[in-house]
Amino acid sequence: MKSFEYVITDEIGMHARPAGLLVKEAGKYTSKIVVKKGEREAAGTKLLALMSLGIKQNDSITVEVEGEDEEAAVQGMKDFFEGNL
Repeated sequence: MKSFEYVITDEIGMHARPAGLLVKEAGKYTSKIVVKKGEREAAGTKLLALMSLGIKQNDSITVEVEGEDEEAAVQGMKDFFEGNL
């Protein structure tokens, strides 16, 4: 399993548009992708679960990736967050 932390820079936080794009990006990989905020977590492929985390600007999140293509998935997720959130 691999993981990384990211601080949300988008002034609106994770709203519907970036959450939808995240689900689409996470769906490209066979690895399990989990987004964590504090004690709460959501699968990277579940739109409503991601939005229910209430991720706002300056929140620190952890992204965990586990599976066959975790190297590519971690890099893809890092690129996604840097480009969108």
